[in-house]
Amino acid sequence: MGDERTGQNASKLQGAGGQAAPSSPLMRDFVSDWSPLHEASIHGRLLSLKKLIEQGNAVNLVTADQVSPLHEACLGGHAACASVLLKHGAQVNGVTVEWHTPLFNTCVSGSVACLNLLLEHGASLHPACDLASPIHEAAKRGHVQCVELLASRGANIDHNIKHLGTPLYVACENQQLNCAKKLLESGANVNSGKGLDSPLHTAARNCSVELVKLLMDFGADVWVKNAENKRPVELVPPGCPVGQLFLQREETGPAATNQSAFVTTLLSWVLHWGDQLPDSCGSKDAETPALLPLALFPSGL
Repeated sequence: MGDERTGQNASKLQGAGGQAAPSSPLMRDFVSDWSPLHEASIHGRLLSLKKLIEQGNAVNLVTADQVSPLHEACLGGHAACASVLLKHGAQVNGVTVEWHTPLFNTCVSGSVACLNLLLEHGASLHPACDLASPIHEAAKRGHVQCVELLASRGANIDHNIKHLGTPLYVACENQQLNCAKKLLESGANVNSGKGLDSPLHTAARNCSVELVKLLMDFGADVWVKNAENKRPVELVPPGCPVGQLFLQREETGPAATNQSAFVTTLLSWVLHWGDQLPDSCGSKDAETPALLPLALFPSGL
């Protein structure tokens, strides 16, 4: 998943007078086909954009990177420009060489207005490639409204991408509490992360008290182990207050309940058989079972 390419390969167009013109965040070294239409779109210059279209400029003109004016309008969060482009036939699901769609770029900028507009015009919720997933990008950047809208429109909130994990994992990894909460409220699997690493693992690793508490409140498994055979509590940095949360949960969690039940059962067994215990271990007349029934031992103890 890529960030917007602001500041990368900052090549600039040269004007007639040799003065540098502003470059796009999506430009690389390919500037020959960078058009005034792209320039107007990225900067939200609506009047200039309309005039250029009226003059016959093609709205689907792309750069060498396959970047369209609509990509730029969405990256800049300019809904009015995006609306004009779509009205004149801009391709709503155009894909760049990096697999970025206008919808993905909208999740970079966090523009809910652009997002609504694209969805109204049939933008696909499902990424053409896992290298550019809109909902993962929105979760990473903390764009809660984008996450909420995508989820409400049917985006897969548990979409697990090998190099990223789930949107929830990405939100926790980047400490985006509100996005994590919105995903959980939308029904995201609290234990589904990246490989064997759960959202709770990354929250513990980041010493995020609020995230750990949130995940626990939604039933996160505190005993699950990752690929390194470590539980979330084992990843807590020294001195981090998150450790106390784990201790409290472990004292009241399922394992603690199992141990309590085991002790209660064991005491009952002793009281029941106490009068019949043999005087010595070697007594052959003892009627007491030699071993405690295996059923008395909860699994994992």
